[in-house]
Amino acid sequence: MPKLLNLLFLFPLCCFAQIPEYYNSIDFTKTPIEIKEQLSILITQTHTGQIPYTSTSTDTWDILKESDLVVVNSAEVLLVYGYNNADSNIRNHRTRSKSLSCHTNSCKGYWTREHVFPKSLAAPKLATSYAGAGTDVHNLKPADSDMNSYRSNRMYNVGSGNATVTSMGDFYPGEEWVGDVARIIMYMYLRYPTQCLPTAVAGGSINYSKNDALPDILLTWNEQDPVSQEEIYRNNKIAEYQGNRNPFIDNPYLATLIWNGPKAIDTWGIFTIDDFSQIEIAIYPIIKSVHICVKNQPNKIASKKFVVPMVKR
Repeated sequence: MPKLLNLLFLFPLCCFAQIPEYYNSIDFTKTPIEIKEQLSILITQTHTGQIPYTSTSTDTWDILKESDLVVVNSAEVLLVYGYNNADSNIRNHRTRSKSLSCHTNSCKGYWTREHVFPKSLAAPKLATSYAGAGTDVHNLKPADSDMNSYRSNRMYNVGSGNATVTSMGDFYPGEEWVGDVARIIMYMYLRYPTQCLPTAVAGGSINYSKNDALPDILLTWNEQDPVSQEEIYRNNKIAEYQGNRNPFIDNPYLATLIWNGPKAIDTWGIFTIDDFSQIEIAIYPIIKSVHICVKNQPNKIASKKFVVPMVKR
């Protein structure tokens, strides 16, 4: 009779990614609403750097000139909602010299600070006279002055192509920017849960998150427009000043985990197991077959039967 020890299976699992240390306090085995509440507490407690809107010391202008560069160490910033530098319409420019920030009343050809979650749509309104929700740099983006006025405080809604006011009078931010906008709004909701409600800034149906009233359009945009390298750099740079991070840039699948909807990319590689190519499994001794079951963080199970040829001794 073979010894029981000969039936021991060793399973070294090698994953491509893991949860960043910033999220060590989060228990991702909890319910979606509990995960949302944990993340809300985390980004609030770690928001230790309150940045003034305009100041002789480091302010939001200074940070945007670092966080929103076209590429690291460049002389230009990305302009949210922008898309074309080649034509004569400066309103739609995608980039501009970081030195052309507007500090006067006449801002044509300059860039200003856009509140992606509009100041007037929060309740109470986002104030910029003191450091707080209205000066949170995660919600601020450089924008062409004319584009900023054109966008105004319209609600976001469906569209296609480049940034435009829709036939219904809403605003479509443009294909390049829909994911950025969605992830910023979801951050603002978690950071300021009673003040910055997603339904105040985004229109359309609510089917995916029936228990939490997050418009479907934001979850769709989060999946359609993956996180860019510019977003990652921006998130890291803002965290250096504020202390907190935008979780939905770190892993857009967190939105799927909390609110359902389209399956966004799991950049940590722990919540979804799409195939077994990401897992190396060593089995000793060599046996005829084995059925392996792998259980991941949110208790989803993936399994597969492996048939291993017998080796004669």
